Amino acid sequence: MAITLAQSRRIGAEIAKKNPRFKPIVKQFGPCPLGLNSRKPLESNFSTLASSILSQQLSTKAAATIIKRVKNLSGGRISPSGISRVKIGDLREAGCSNSKARALRELAQATLSSEVSMSSLHRLGDEEIKEQLLPLFGIGLWTVEMFLMFQLGRQDVWPVGDLGVRRGWEKVHRMKGEIKPAELLKLGELYSPYRSHLAWYCWRATEIL
Repeated sequence: MAITLAQSRRIGAEIAKKNPRFKPIVKQFGPCPLGLNSRKPLESNFSTLASSILSQQLSTKAAATIIKRVKNLSGGRISPSGISRVKIGDLREAGCSNSKARALRELAQATLSSEVSMSSLHRLGDEEIKEQLLPLFGIGLWTVEMFLMFQLGRQDVWPVGDLGVRRGWEKVHRMKGEIKPAELLKLGELYSPYRSHLAWYCWRATEIL
C-alpha cells in the first residue's frame, strides 16, 4: 500500500481540483504522509493496537504514562506473550480500567491463538481486517480506521465518525451547523480511492481556520 511522495502530491492536487476549498490547506501542509514508502511503522501491529486501547478517552500525556508502565510490566515492549503474563491487578495498578485490562488480555490471547493473524494483517483487505478486529472486546470502528490509516498506510479510509474530520470539513466549507456522519460519508464518495488523504487535510484544516 506504500506510495511515493510524488504520488501523494498528485493526490493532494486532485483533491484541490475537485474541491477548490481545500486548495489553501493542500498548499500550506503539502503532501499527506500516510502510506509514504519512506515511513515504516515504528511499532508492531499488536503494540499499535494495544496502545490505541490504552489511549482511549485519555489525554496524550496520561496515555503516554500508562503505556510506559504497561511496557515495563510486559518486559520492555508491549507484546502478546508479555501481556498474557501480566496479571489483571497489575494492569489496574498501572492505570488501566477494568475494560482496558480485559481488552489487552483478550487481544493478546486472540493473537497467540492465531484467532487474529496479527503479523499478516497487512496482506488483508480493509474489510477483512475489520472482520478480524471488530469482534474483539475494546476495539471499535474508529480504532480500526486509525490502525488502517496510520499503521498500514491504507489510502481510502474515510473516518466520518471522527469529530476532527467532521469539524475540519465544516470549517473548510464554512458551515454554520454540524454535518452528520451519514451525509459526510456520501460526500466523501467523490474522493475515493484516496479518502485517507482527504481526512488528513480535514484534520489539518482544524489547525488554521
